[in-house]
Amino acid sequence: MAQRVTLRKRQPYNTTSNRRRVVKTPGGRLVYHHLKKIPTQPKCGDCGIGLPGVPALRPRQYATVSKRIKTVRRAYGGSRCGDCVKSRILRAFLVEEAKIVKKVIKSQQQQKVAQK
Repeated sequence: MAQRVTLRKRQPYNTTSNRRRVVKTPGGRLVYHHLKKIPTQPKCGDCGIGLPGVPALRPRQYATVSKRIKTVRRAYGGSRCGDCVKSRILRAFLVEEAKIVKKVIKSQQQQKVAQK
């Protein structure tokens, strides 16, 4: 028959913060090891995929690591993925081009009206 294992903390419920694993000690006893929560990777704010280059840590651990670990050296580094940044830059460029084209067409129409 399996040896009984007693809880080490006061919380008896099977919650995410109370995960545990049975470990055999060198003395042959079975004891519980309480596990930490699994960290999730930061997600892109636009498309929702995990940000490559930024480690998955618990929120409080981000305070202890340096800034270069939390970000990527790019515009929108620790916030958006590279593809979303690329599409943002392209969209901004096309919007500006459309404004220029609109201005050119308007000036051409004014010239035609002035010639008549």
